[in-house]
Amino acid sequence: KEPEATIVEKLKDVTSYEGEDAVFECRLSQETAQDTQWFLGDVPLQSNEMNEIRVQGTRHTLILRKVTLEDCGTISFKVGQHTSAA
Repeated sequence: KEPEATIVEKLKDVTSYEGEDAVFECRLSQETAQDTQWFLGDVPLQSNEMNEIRVQGTRHTLILRKVTLEDCGTISFKVGQHTSAA
């Protein structure tokens, strides 16, 4: 059984203006594609025309496109039992 991935580089708070993109990044201790999920508040995010979710090795990136005031809130990233929020 492989060891659990942990978050080694936590999310940082991002300030964006309406209409801009907001980019959130965190880095894990190892490459894993399972058990990872982004949230805006309590809502799980999927990759679509408004949100882009990227994984490059251990780096996980969320891009919120053309943010509005409704996008204001806590972004969190979860892997297994570990969570980082900004």
